[in-house]
Amino acid sequence: MKAGNAVILRGGSETVRTNARIGELWTLAIDEAGLPAGTVQVVTIPDRSATLALVRQEGLIDLLVPRGGPGLVRFVQENARVPLIKHYNGICHVYVDRDADLQKAAAVVVDSKVFMPEVCNAAETILVHRDMAAAALPALGGALRREGVAIRGCPATREILPWAEEAGESDWTREYLDLVINCRVVGSIEEAVDHINTYGSHHTDAIISENYTAVSYFEEQVDSSVVLVNASTMFNDGGVLGMGAEIGISTDRLHARGPVGMSDLTTYKYLVRGHGQVMSRGAEVPQR
Repeated sequence: MKAGNAVILRGGSETVRTNARIGELWTLAIDEAGLPAGTVQVVTIPDRSATLALVRQEGLIDLLVPRGGPGLVRFVQENARVPLIKHYNGICHVYVDRDADLQKAAAVVVDSKVFMPEVCNAAETILVHRDMAAAALPALGGALRREGVAIRGCPATREILPWAEEAGESDWTREYLDLVINCRVVGSIEEAVDHINTYGSHHTDAIISENYTAVSYFEEQVDSSVVLVNASTMFNDGGVLGMGAEIGISTDRLHARGPVGMSDLTTYKYLVRGHGQVMSRGAEVPQR
């Protein structure tokens, strides 16, 4: 509103009565504030046809932000005639390097999975360097197990943690949003990065390491919206990163990537003031 825009909100069908009431309260608040009617509008039609109509309003709607499950995001992407900012699943990783501090690793892994397992930046897979596996897996597995987290592991993981369930190929791309996490032992940092870039969703990934060379390699090679070093994946948040309130975390590359806040919802307008300048050689450039 501060930027001179209006917003249209459409919630899910499971909250249609709540959404309608919120819309009524917005209308009252806008009127009390002396703002134009319709600054905030709430669509209460639960049918998917309403979404289809909205995403095709080229020239009337400037930007779409689909928030919800993969089905909704895919539907909007396939049918939109308006630019959109989206994020798909948060298939997020924590890689425990051969030069990791185990105390830091345990704290980060537990926080990344347990603090809010239902959010898109919760960790879904742990990758552990094989040189650290014998020491790290019992510590990490024990810490997670005490928090009620089930582990699904590769064969090397299950040799060390026999109580872990077997991880299938489809598990590496699964967003659990629950107290379940995958674990895989990798032979090198290159293998860890390859796993992340192959199975991940370019959302949020972390490395635990005291090795500057390994950290730099991970930062440069992992193609995600936010890469963290010795810190929980929970820190991928607009408010935490100083961007203010967010409406989502974009996994796109343009025009916005990562937490999407106020600055990402606005665009540019250039005002160029001159006093007769022309584009001839030696002409004075007007002030911008």
